Amino acid sequence: MSKTAIATSSAPGAIGPYSQGIRAGNLVFTAGQIALDPATGLVVAPGIAEQTARVMENLKAILEAAGSSLAQVVKATVFLKDFNDFAAMNAVYGAYLAPEGVAAPARTTVEVSRLPKDVLVEIHEHPTEARIRPRRRK
Repeated sequence: MSKTAIATSSAPGAIGPYSQGIRAGNLVFTAGQIALDPATGLVVAPGIAEQTARVMENLKAILEAAGSSLAQVVKATVFLKDFNDFAAMNAVYGAYLAPEGVAAPARTTVEVSRLPKDVLVEIHEHPTEARIRPRRRK
């Protein structure tokens, strides 16, 4: 199975030997996203709600660049610096990934000792299905 790197200027660029996302067949995998503003490369406001919203916008941009969407996410992993932020993160997360009437993806949430750039939250999404455009026959 071949893999294709996904890149978009609507999410922070990779700062190491990794891709924002990878498409393998009709599956899309995202790299962990933190609360970086793609325009400035700086961490957004210090609050958990604001940081979670930025993370979700970054993930949304990567998935859309791959031909997928947040509605296609089947599993997510959330890393929190402080589990006391769970309720506030969960409220924002739910608005993006589990609006009323939509099946929420499976999820794992863990507290970690430190995240890149000392942000409060990092999220990555496991395989999501991309819409593969049929090839035109010549």
